Amino acid sequence: MGERTAVDRIRAVFADAGCTGWLHARRCDDSAAEISVDGRARVVTASVYKLPLFVAFCRFVETGRIDPLAQLTVDPADCTPGPTGIAALLDPVTLSRRDLAKSMMTVSDNAAADVLLGEVGLAAVDDLLTEVGLTETRVVGGTADVHHSLVRDTDTHTTAEAFAALADNDAAWSVSAYDPAYASATTPEEMTRFLGAVWAGTVLSTEQTEFVQSVMRQQIWPHRIAAAFPHRSVSVAGKTGTIGAIRNEVAVVEFPEEHPVAVAVFTRAARANPHLPVVDAAIAEAARIAVTELRRPLLNSPGG
Repeated sequence: MGERTAVDRIRAVFADAGCTGWLHARRCDDSAAEISVDGRARVVTASVYKLPLFVAFCRFVETGRIDPLAQLTVDPADCTPGPTGIAALLDPVTLSRRDLAKSMMTVSDNAAADVLLGEVGLAAVDDLLTEVGLTETRVVGGTADVHHSLVRDTDTHTTAEAFAALADNDAAWSVSAYDPAYASATTPEEMTRFLGAVWAGTVLSTEQTEFVQSVMRQQIWPHRIAAAFPHRSVSVAGKTGTIGAIRNEVAVVEFPEEHPVAVAVFTRAARANPHLPVVDAAIAEAARIAVTELRRPLLNSPGG
């Protein structure tokens, strides 16, 4: 038997973790090289939808439709529930719109995301996706919309009850939040294409491109793609997405003096436990295999 290909090894990682996985990776250059594991299949984004929302927000900033420094007061009692950011607070908080966007991306703040979506609007996000040519990607609503659908589909009364029902492994829930035909959805290939376009500076101005990159490098979650590259010199600029059995992350991995590599990993676990470190580890390992396969030095780098 010859050595297994990267795709074979990635499929084995997903199988060993007890999850279905979809992956796409590409260098952020002009190369056609890619690693794809069902990478053109439509998948549920979960909180990865916050990435195109963030870029659409930055579009509004550069065209003057939103003042990023303008202050906004948000009351957690009026917001979408969530374990991080504004939703986890007890009292009203006043902050700038750009800090709202930063909280949405770095800690996956559900409340911040719904406030920004209300200001930017779904139409602007859709226009952005169309312009970039992402025909399989759509955002149908924010986190509040997902939570409402979960309460409806699980026949419960609160978001907490809905998530408790989803976490019951003795129940086989068929909810719209798991179905890319109804929920916000994309493909791994379109997400790496989107990241590549953002990193190339063809989507936003130089200033806003640098802002997006800087904020994404500050994401706090270390347990998925970042876990594969625990080196001080390596930058991982990512956005996670989690809901029930779905665990995702899209990211750009940057080694010194090398072309950045965009990677998108989407999974659906066989179990719905709130914490599945084995699946998080599989996301990291799958990303490591794909990125390692695609690493190339910059032509002007030492020895390049």
